[in-house]
Amino acid sequence: MATSPETSLAILDDYANVAPKHFKHIPNLKIDTFPETLDPSTPSGLEALAKRLEPYPVVSCMRERTAFPSELIQKLPNLKLLLSSGNRNAALDLQALKERGVPVTGTKGDLPQTQSEGFDPPPPPGYSAVNQHAWALLLSLCGRIPQDDRLLKTEAGAWQNGLGVSLGGKTLGLVGLGKLGTAMAKVGVLGFGMKIVAWSENLTQEKADDAAVGAGLEKGTFKAVSKEELFKGADVVSLHLVLSDRSKGVVGERELGWMKKSGLLVNTSRGGLIDEQALIESLKKGGIKGVALDVFWREPIPRDSPWRSVDSWAKSEVVLSPHMGYVNEGTMNRWYQEQAEELERWLKGEELRIRMA
Repeated sequence: MATSPETSLAILDDYANVAPKHFKHIPNLKIDTFPETLDPSTPSGLEALAKRLEPYPVVSCMRERTAFPSELIQKLPNLKLLLSSGNRNAALDLQALKERGVPVTGTKGDLPQTQSEGFDPPPPPGYSAVNQHAWALLLSLCGRIPQDDRLLKTEAGAWQNGLGVSLGGKTLGLVGLGKLGTAMAKVGVLGFGMKIVAWSENLTQEKADDAAVGAGLEKGTFKAVSKEELFKGADVVSLHLVLSDRSKGVVGERELGWMKKSGLLVNTSRGGLIDEQALIESLKKGGIKGVALDVFWREPIPRDSPWRSVDSWAKSEVVLSPHMGYVNEGTMNRWYQEQAEELERWLKGEELRIRMA
């Protein structure tokens, strides 16, 4: 395609300043970065974001950070290419972008043919960084690591201020037994000797057996149960569903009420799977022992979010991380490297490797 001598690129939400080095080699490319996320769900946020992006023909975004609703897309007449990450991005109105004729690229996160210097390669095929982070959160919660780390660093004389939780032989309940749920279950079995129960609307025992065998475990290792049985019987409940109209709020007041008083809840999928207010009310009264969250209902969480002051009101133990499940050095660098590769193809008029729209 014909291009002007200089093309302008806006990089959004690159909190760790990873992206620029991957684009700087492209000739006649002007790069601007905007690490502060703007929320277009309000009229003022929509106008601010439209004003920010209006001049740019190319925008780089990280999946599900800045949203691109149709109202925003209509206000960006100069947009010609949207570079996203991953192979899906629920924050983009792909139909509106398609109708505008704006191609949207994705990334595979695969191993590059040649490794760039200065950063680790992405995880190998079959390895789940999200699963690693889910276990990091759960083990931090069980071992009181965030709390004790903070106390030892800030309070003279602090020592063994609470009791940890042993996972050996306990029951791990998976809400969703896809790739990530199965990975979580496999570690539970092999690492801690945990019993595995699972539920989703379409899960059968046959599918649970297939998942176990596919993970190298014996048939029958995973038990498909009812939703009520899972929440009442599990010592740890971990969520592994894609957020949709059907799964939104799949964990609410009823499900939290079913959980054991000693139960732990882990969510590394999407904040919307849980009724936020119901969870807050449960934690205020100590309805469950603890929760570990990597995902939230609004991201980044607002400055006045109750999660910013959770230690002041929760009677349950709470461990939080800022949606770090996929944010590792190798993956982030490879995603931006792939975005730069796609931009170069587009500038040369070549076919794009991965198209979302």
